[in-house]
Amino acid sequence: MDVSLTLIVIMAVLFAAGVYAMMERSLTRVLIGFLLLGNATNLLLLIVMGVPGTAPFYGEEGKVSDPLPQALTLTAIVITFAVSAFLLALIYRSWQLGQADTVEDDLGDIAVRERTDAEEELFDDESSREDEDATTDFVGVSTAPITVLHMRDHPSIDDDAPVDVPDRSAADPGDDRGDRS
Repeated sequence: MDVSLTLIVIMAVLFAAGVYAMMERSLTRVLIGFLLLGNATNLLLLIVMGVPGTAPFYGEEGKVSDPLPQALTLTAIVITFAVSAFLLALIYRSWQLGQADTVEDDLGDIAVRERTDAEEELFDDESSREDEDATTDFVGVSTAPITVLHMRDHPSIDDDAPVDVPDRSAADPGDDRGDRS
């Protein structure tokens, strides 16, 4: 496999610049960083694809290209486009509401930042024993989300499905519990 060192360097620079741009508080820079990461991912998949060959048709002779990286590249392009459209809508709405695209700290963010280690441990230890026993949101509620109906509950239900019943005649001969009537 002959991979160009230039492609690897460009991919690394795109990943580094994308991550750096996404660390900013400006939503426009987050969008630019995400686009750089998307292009770096496409370049990574192009590098992984290896040496190009002929189209992978049935019965083709010779060196054939691997279709999986091509499909992954198309998927990455679609995902990048969709998330970019979402980020553009988010930036537009943020600009409409506040005439700025920066994300400011609200009171909740400031309170979380000012918490001490003792308060953090207090929040971690708040789970109680009854929370661990509950496996559903409907504990102690008179109505349940699922009700199992049988044929005696509704006349239109046909409840003649086969049921596994242990065969009493094949019980252990030394066991006298199988012969009682």
